Amino acid sequence: MRCSVYIATSLDGFIARRDGSIDWLDEASARVPAGEDCGYAAFTSTVDTLIMGRKTYEQVLTFGNWSYELPVVVMSRTLTSLADGAPSGVTLSNDAPAQLVARLGKEGCAHLYVDGGATIRSFLAADLIDDVTVTVIPLLLGDGLPLFGGNPRDVPLEHVNTRAFDFGFVQHHYRINHAR
Repeated sequence: MRCSVYIATSLDGFIARRDGSIDWLDEASARVPAGEDCGYAAFTSTVDTLIMGRKTYEQVLTFGNWSYELPVVVMSRTLTSLADGAPSGVTLSNDAPAQLVARLGKEGCAHLYVDGGATIRSFLAADLIDDVTVTVIPLLLGDGLPLFGGNPRDVPLEHVNTRAFDFGFVQHHYRINHAR
């Protein structure tokens, strides 16, 4: 089972403002030329299931159109069910990361996309993330919700590649060196 992260941050490492707003990311995305997706479609074409946290799920619902064609698992310790009208293919899990990965593996999944700050950090803490792709947006927020932090141990990374885009984004791809 492969678990991957594919996410954008500000240059100072934030995925959202302190209040959860991603207005800065929407503004930055407006600079991306039509037809350019920074490798997102190629990445998601290899993914069986997207795992996201409740806060990320609630944020995505505010975008209007549900854009995910792959199955989505929403991880939550507080929700007991999804609201009526939840998008097709969305399920809820209160499993711990290792339990969820094991269950999805038994169901035939081979590649999971992990999204949402707290969810990513919980998968890192469980040593389940295999690779990380971070697209850095040329903006300093100064404060916000960090992508990383609070990990109880060092996480050694192996650089795979870096890609700079003419519109200022820089994308870094790393493999996790597991001590397993």
